[in-house]
Amino acid sequence: MRLGIDASNIRAGGGLTHLAELLHAADPGEAGFEKVVVWGARATLSRLPSRDWIEHAPVGDLEGPLIRRIYWQRRVLPTLAARRCDILFVPGGACAKSRVPVVTMSQNLLPFEARELLRFGLSPVAVRLMALRLTQARTFRRADGVIFLTRYAQARVEHAVGAIARTAVIPHGIGAKFFSPPRPQWDLEAYSFDRPLRFLYVSIVDMYKHQWRVVEAVARLRGEGLPVHLDLVGPSYPPALRKLMKSMRRFDPGRRFVRYHGAVTYDGLPAYAAQADCVIFASTCENLPIILLEAMACGAPIACSDSGPMPEVLRDAGVYFNPEDQGSMTAALRELVRNRTRRERLARCGSEYAKDYSWRRCAHETFSFLSRVAREVPHTL
Repeated sequence: MRLGIDASNIRAGGGLTHLAELLHAADPGEAGFEKVVVWGARATLSRLPSRDWIEHAPVGDLEGPLIRRIYWQRRVLPTLAARRCDILFVPGGACAKSRVPVVTMSQNLLPFEARELLRFGLSPVAVRLMALRLTQARTFRRADGVIFLTRYAQARVEHAVGAIARTAVIPHGIGAKFFSPPRPQWDLEAYSFDRPLRFLYVSIVDMYKHQWRVVEAVARLRGEGLPVHLDLVGPSYPPALRKLMKSMRRFDPGRRFVRYHGAVTYDGLPAYAAQADCVIFASTCENLPIILLEAMACGAPIACSDSGPMPEVLRDAGVYFNPEDQGSMTAALRELVRNRTRRERLARCGSEYAKDYSWRRCAHETFSFLSRVAREVPHTL
């Protein structure tokens, strides 16, 4: 069999990381595929591995304006797929009708969480997310198979679009560079305001990430005499960044215990993780939080949001809190700071659970599902 992959909507971020790692780890012959053709922009294809069984197919139209990219995907790709492959995989989540079976992925849950959409008010972002909801809902309904990253995500999407005939829950893997043994934990007396316990929160600064509330929680602990420090890492959405800066000016005007580092390259993240004593993850909307997986792998104890799929992923390896309840968040962070024994147990459990998330398993299950759909769904003449 021959597999086609539409990478036209994949240019950066988690989607590109997923496709690159998937192809790095794959052995398509196990699932009966002898050839994989990947259509995409040159910059995207340059980030993907070179293998004898992979054909990189650069598309000039994808280098142009949006209207050309849409035309290529809707009008040109279906003909190419019918000629060159037995099944089409569209990890970007939006595709046109095709004469070969199509499998897509749900990688962005934000359009399907109405409560989270309201955080953006009447804004271009809200309009874009609503458009994505319509586009992806249509794609999921007519696709021959859909891959979800968590059971929670599948339930939310199917609640919005109805039952989907063929589905699989296949989580991402974790890069090997993020794995390290559970780090040693110390009693509270080992820390001081000169050598504080360091919290790390890695994520885009956005309306549903609640970094400004994390700043207040850390400030409350400092007010109780607890020697803590907060590092925030990630790009930013301007309205959310303004809320964060306002919170930092209010609770740490001297910039003594909160530092926002801005965007950091993917390769630079392990260095920040290595310096952290504990990790915070305060998001209220996720599909599968890769940042949470990486925190588990690095062997740090985690204080985590109780929303969305987080308890499904982290299980009993975290101290949970309600990100919109300041008292709940502060109590969770206080528990980590004061309880060395619990920190040690959480770090061990999280590190062990992280081993379940391998790219080799992800690739094997993905290609097996694609092979199953290709066998079950006939081509349309």
